[in-house]
Amino acid sequence: MIERIFKRVLDSYHHRFVSRRLILAIDLTIVVFSFVAACVLRFNFDFTEINWEIYRYYLVFLVLVRWLCFLKFRSYHGIVRHTSLEDVNLIFQTVSVSSLLVAASSTLLAYVSGQIALYIPVSILLIDYFICLFLMIASRFFVKSMYLDISSKSHRTFPQDVIIYGAGSLGILTRNVLLKDPQRIYNIVCFIDDNPTLINKAVAGVRVLDRQSAFEKYIVNNPLKPEIVLAIQNISSKQKKAILEFFLQSTIVVKVVPTANEWLEGTLSSGQIRKIRIEDLLEREPIELDNLNITKQVGGKVVAITGAAGSIGSEIARQLLHYKPEKLLMIDQSESGLYDLEFELQSYLAEHNSLVELVSIVADVTNEQRMRAVFTCHQPQIVFHAAAYKHVPLMEKYPYEAIKTNVFGTQVVADLAAQCHVEKFVFVSTDKAVNPTNVMGATKRLAEMYVQSLNSHLANSTDFIITRFGNVLGSNGSVVPLFKKQIQSGGPVTVTHPEVIRYFMTIPEACQLVLEAGAMGHGGDVFVFDMGEPVKIEDLARRMIQLSGFVADRDIKITYSGLRPGEKLYEELLGNHEQNLPTHHPKILIARLQVVSFQQIQETLLHLRTALKTGDADAMVTLLKTVIPEYISKNSEFQKLDHLQEDISDPR
Repeated sequence: MIERIFKRVLDSYHHRFVSRRLILAIDLTIVVFSFVAACVLRFNFDFTEINWEIYRYYLVFLVLVRWLCFLKFRSYHGIVRHTSLEDVNLIFQTVSVSSLLVAASSTLLAYVSGQIALYIPVSILLIDYFICLFLMIASRFFVKSMYLDISSKSHRTFPQDVIIYGAGSLGILTRNVLLKDPQRIYNIVCFIDDNPTLINKAVAGVRVLDRQSAFEKYIVNNPLKPEIVLAIQNISSKQKKAILEFFLQSTIVVKVVPTANEWLEGTLSSGQIRKIRIEDLLEREPIELDNLNITKQVGGKVVAITGAAGSIGSEIARQLLHYKPEKLLMIDQSESGLYDLEFELQSYLAEHNSLVELVSIVADVTNEQRMRAVFTCHQPQIVFHAAAYKHVPLMEKYPYEAIKTNVFGTQVVADLAAQCHVEKFVFVSTDKAVNPTNVMGATKRLAEMYVQSLNSHLANSTDFIITRFGNVLGSNGSVVPLFKKQIQSGGPVTVTHPEVIRYFMTIPEACQLVLEAGAMGHGGDVFVFDMGEPVKIEDLARRMIQLSGFVADRDIKITYSGLRPGEKLYEELLGNHEQNLPTHHPKILIARLQVVSFQQIQETLLHLRTALKTGDADAMVTLLKTVIPEYISKNSEFQKLDHLQEDISDPR
């Protein structure tokens, strides 16, 4: 009956909070009841022994003192449904201070006046103290418990079984958060922990099992499989991947608890416990950067980023803010992307009280006059050149745009860097420039060659550095967002070829290595990043389908569309005649590339400009193949030009 009434009130007023005046009135009622109960207990329920003529004045005095303490400590200001240990501590302070004041005041008045009638017996005050303290705390937790219990039942009938992986402090916190979730009912069936000393013991009232025992007891032959919540603070990427793979093979829903610095306002909520993403399975060990060296290179300087609105350029901009450059120039021809980035970074700077000057510049890197004005006005000291066209099939279709931006855009920015005595020019390249099979990769390789030749030709104060890495997760044009859209729409998921493999790294990881390479590099260095193990795209698609709660080939079909123009089955990080050397950073290698003479590159660029004016795609690609002998087209209309390349290279 009480629960039904409480539920009706809850449904009507769940979005409102109880008035502070009402809470204060209830607290004062508890004060009156506690004193009366203390008097009755003190005199062993013999009401005739209690002199109510005097004790009613004691009660008035006690209520007055407690009321003043309630006002002082504001103990009635808390939201009852969210009562916590902090609220308990506040109630304890309020009741304790008020009882001490009453005891001291009555003793002092009785001593000064000589009237024993003014003295309130300590025994009554002690009994009253414990009753009042207990009732005030219990009343709040009773209301909170009723609210959570009825609120949970009103939203969900059947509880969700959960196994928490990790019986440490984060695991216990996760248990508490799930049990307090007002939207769902969770049943914590057990903890899993790899620490043998915890096995078969109880933590927070929940039994701890090893992984295999929990799997056999609660997952095997269980039609209603529990969810797994990974709640371990310090865990290596290798260990995390092994745990996730273990449960995913049984189509178990696996969720992860975010790190402490990701909690909203420093507090974990059930809504922040998310399902695992494909990035979690591809995640590698955190990169250790030489922050002092990067700060020395970047701090207090004017830094320019071309292609700043892109996935790589924007992440470089975010990370650069940590090293406090004096001014950050963000250059891109995408006004919308640039506006969004500026708004995001301005918010970050305001939150962290940073004085970095942000300058957004809408400009095309191929426009020499416009770029010269930018360099002359702002005098950048470090340039990260990330502006490029990257989509392989589109650039195979439009070689004019690829050459104009990737080659001549790089030439414009690199030449201006040299003329304006920029300290470092860092060129962001790609693994598709290695033994290229498409126009995009060939243009990036030619840009690499130009930057290297410029470094050798000028031998001035500017260090020209090249960084080369593979695919990044979540970047524009990546297969990961494409697969997500296809899965959300019900499939099919399109894979180009069952044997296609690619290297992957996250955008933050790639940009961290770009900054590290830029800081350590000297003129002419070509840095190649350790991309880890290659990933089969078909396996990636199947795993993403599984992570979305579906079964591949049953719920979501996988189809093969064939290799797109310019694509190859696998990417390489080093060419046929290239070697690499280690650096002090285990994930960064220096590639030894043969430097082509500046005069030869200049001659090729002159011919390319002429070909651009005529718009002859075959002539453009032929020139690329001439200067880049390893450029052999795959699955492309430009395969017809490969025999011409062979004829040119054959002296007979």
